[in-house]
Amino acid sequence: MVGTKMGDRIIQVGCAHAGRLGAITARAGLSGRAVAVVPDEASAERARRGAAQAGMLVEIEIAPLSTLPVEDAAFDVGIVDDTGGLVATMPPDERTSLIRELLRVVRPGGRVMALGAIPQSGLSAMLRRGPSQPSFAASGAFHELLTAGGFRPVRTLAERDGLIFIEAAKPR
Repeated sequence: MVGTKMGDRIIQVGCAHAGRLGAITARAGLSGRAVAVVPDEASAERARRGAAQAGMLVEIEIAPLSTLPVEDAAFDVGIVDDTGGLVATMPPDERTSLIRELLRVVRPGGRVMALGAIPQSGLSAMLRRGPSQPSFAASGAFHELLTAGGFRPVRTLAERDGLIFIEAAKPR
């Protein structure tokens, strides 16, 4: 669903799921580049595990997400993994800084993909206790954040398997 391909230069912000990071970075292959920027050692360990499971070389950086430690216009695709609520828990000014940083590090014509969790539906939702709140991504807040940050167009690609996929393009 993310649409990465052989040779892509990929930066992923956050790592809520090791297998997902491995699957995304494996698409870049040996001719591409994969970098994961995570906020803490627990996320870095998940990223290392995902890279090892996929057999990929992934540069892993522990850094504030409001200041990505990479060069300008160096990536074809930026991925924000908010499936664990990472962006939702950030203060609003840090969210804005993250989007500004993604605009800086993604090349003109490149893309940003935001992945978020969506509330369960059907029988699993009925069996769950308590009210189901929409995630940051499912609430439309990511659309607003990316649009305000200068990405155009911003659209929801799909909702499947408990995830929402939001795509935004950096103008050329």
